[in-house]
Amino acid sequence: MLGLLRGERRDVIRLSVGLVLLAAATAVACVAILSLGDATPAEARVVTVLGGSAITLGFAVAPLVLGAADPLDPRRFAVLGLPPGPLSAGLVVAGLISVPIAVVLALAVCAAVMWDSHGASPALGAASVVLAVLTCTLLARVGEAVAALVVRERRSRELTGVFLVAVLVVIVPVGVFLASLEWGAAVPVELRGAADAFALTPLGAAWALPSASGGAVAALLAIAVTTVVALAALWVALVQRMLSHVERPAAVRERGGLGWFAVAPGTPGGAVAARSLVYWLRDRRYRVNILVVPVAAVLTVVPLLIAGVPLPIAALVPVPIMALFFGWLPHNDVAYDSTAVWMHLASGMRGRADRLGRLVPIVLIALPLLSIAVSVASALHGRWAVLPALAGVSASLFLSGLGLSSIASAAAPYAVSHPGDSPFQQPQRTDSRGAMSQALVMIGAIVLSAPALWWAWLAVTGDLSYATAALWGGLVTGALVLVVGVAIGAVVFERRGDRIMEFAEAS
Repeated sequence: MLGLLRGERRDVIRLSVGLVLLAAATAVACVAILSLGDATPAEARVVTVLGGSAITLGFAVAPLVLGAADPLDPRRFAVLGLPPGPLSAGLVVAGLISVPIAVVLALAVCAAVMWDSHGASPALGAASVVLAVLTCTLLARVGEAVAALVVRERRSRELTGVFLVAVLVVIVPVGVFLASLEWGAAVPVELRGAADAFALTPLGAAWALPSASGGAVAALLAIAVTTVVALAALWVALVQRMLSHVERPAAVRERGGLGWFAVAPGTPGGAVAARSLVYWLRDRRYRVNILVVPVAAVLTVVPLLIAGVPLPIAALVPVPIMALFFGWLPHNDVAYDSTAVWMHLASGMRGRADRLGRLVPIVLIALPLLSIAVSVASALHGRWAVLPALAGVSASLFLSGLGLSSIASAAAPYAVSHPGDSPFQQPQRTDSRGAMSQALVMIGAIVLSAPALWWAWLAVTGDLSYATAALWGGLVTGALVLVVGVAIGAVVFERRGDRIMEFAEAS
């Protein structure tokens, strides 16, 4: 740890300032936790359980997102010939001596002292501290090992961007949820429910121990202990794997790297996904389509408000429209390839790899946008109980659209603007195949999502019990249509390969 203070003066100063700021933040957090001794037990439970769960989750996610080299990588000790068991135990003990774990220890001890002032058992407080620290330490060890085996060689700005998008998908809905709560003199009932739910998970069981009573103590203790045992077993297995297998050396990359091709799996579907991601993120024809969808969806609220539709109802409309159009966008994806589609056909690629690979970009783009939009729309509506219904409808429309688009893009591609042309320049078409393809995909997705739409309408108009039916009904319907659509589209792509190539040459 002291060795980190050696090196370039600029780096040492930056690290020293970071440590000072971290120490100050930890001190403020400890004082805040101790001040909960004057709060009600319900308030203290919500803060400690939700905050502790977030900290524990951070130890699992940080190694994947940050991508820093692990100084305690088990492979560094391979030359010593140590057995996996003693080595893994030693590395865990060494992992306890670190700045992040020192912060967790300080917070956990303060939480135990605070609960002692509420009359909680000192034994439960001590057990909470030990189990929370062990859980965070083992999660960090496992996360570093997984990152070293799976992620490290593919670390790039593209992969970091994917991780940051995933974090954004979690943070923004949570922030909208917290901002929409009615913070009065008491803790909102939604937060109490969230704390109760997280207390029964490996993330929050250890932190919830001091606040438990009766039979709940045994349940929480069992969850926390089982989590530590399972993580320890997984850590030992990972150490054995890293010591007994020689990793394939990473190839020296050209300047600039391989981009998405270094991130995607080395399979035919991965190659298609990487090439499609490059197109979707760099080709202005795709980018215009992506930008138009949310703008058009939001603009639909204006005529509804003018017509007298209440804002809580109108706020729910843009999200299903976005989901429908995002699922509809890939319906002519083959045509946007132009003559580059010959690479898929000449390589003898299976239709399933082509169909699935082409869906990866729109899934990565639409999923975070829809998750954020669902949260914002639910907050504007004023009742978070409709969120499952809205999510189910969006999932059904989006996944059904992807399934039908997988068929349409292979069965009925139509001419579009060529690469490099203006996205608003459309070629003349001599038949109605393009209009029929667009209409069938869009109408088909709406018809197949009719049950989820109906259940969601019943939930919004009064009977919230239908919200769960809309959620699971929409997920199941969308998943089935997607699976069937990809399967049919794969067969169509393989059988119509020559016609697809003829279309690409002619258009």
